[in-house]
Amino acid sequence: MVQYTLDPPMIIPTLATALDWDFAGATALILLVRLVYAVVSIAIAILVLKWIDHLLLKKIDLEEEIQKGNIAAAIFGSALLLFIALLIAMALR
Repeated sequence: MVQYTLDPPMIIPTLATALDWDFAGATALILLVRLVYAVVSIAIAILVLKWIDHLLLKKIDLEEEIQKGNIAAAIFGSALLLFIALLIAMALR
């Protein structure tokens, strides 16, 4: 006895492939947007850190102190960067 089987329609793999590419494209776009957000946030943070350094610490050059090996200045600078990053993250949400 000959048995006949029905193959699934060929549209299903094509549709699944199209959906996979749509998903991959959307994921790549989200990744690109987040990378741009990260780069812009880092640039703003560095500019604000330099502005705070110039405005508040007129007698002390923070970068020079860090290059001399001043650990306290490095901790202070990194704490400022973390604070600025938190402010930027809260402002851009």
